Amino acid sequence: MLRLPTIRSQFPELAETAEREQMSYLGFLAELPLAECDDRARRRSERRIKAAGFPRDKSLRKFDFDANPSLAPAMIHTLAKCEWIKKGLPLCLIGNSGTGKSHLLIALGTEAAMAGYRVEYVLATKLVNELVEAADEKQLTKTIARYGRVDLLCIDELGHMEIDRRGAELLFQVLTEREEKNSVAIASNESFSGWTKTFTDPRLCAAIVDRLTFGGNIIETGADSYRLAATRARAEQQAAR
Repeated sequence: MLRLPTIRSQFPELAETAEREQMSYLGFLAELPLAECDDRARRRSERRIKAAGFPRDKSLRKFDFDANPSLAPAMIHTLAKCEWIKKGLPLCLIGNSGTGKSHLLIALGTEAAMAGYRVEYVLATKLVNELVEAADEKQLTKTIARYGRVDLLCIDELGHMEIDRRGAELLFQVLTEREEKNSVAIASNESFSGWTKTFTDPRLCAAIVDRLTFGGNIIETGADSYRLAATRARAEQQAAR
């Protein structure tokens, strides 16, 4: 009736531990709801991570900082504490393909979800296409409001494809909706100076860059692809055999 599945499933083990460690009645009683609370927190984190829509499981623990000396581990681990999300600040991850941008974007988004924040991950082109369709179906206000509510919006692969004026205007509306309230994190393989190839209207391009950089963190992941380096290393090893 009370819906305490963790206590129900773990009770025999907890009771055995209490008896072995000669816990007091009060100590044993305290362990039961603590176990339930811990398990509920874990399940909530799992639900938030699933709701974020990450395409792959990526964590900071699995990120190889040695393979990318351009990145300062201390800075990334500071970002993982999520203070920038609490303040509603943006984050930009800029670098060539294979330098770990998407890995860091997903990993930091995962850390935010685990910390209790609502997170949504989306590819830039998918977001723009969804906004265009919503505008055509007169659902734009509802869609922008949905993207405005999450605590952290992670936009991946910004700069991979050209976005026309209409798409840029709709994206700008989403960024304006979130400005100084909720955080946006983006990953792009283009430096800001090259964004004019993505956003064909120079004024809109400047406005979008302003929204994504004001007061935020800009992390450059470098130019050398460690994925390519790893592939070359494997090929050399195989050739040596």
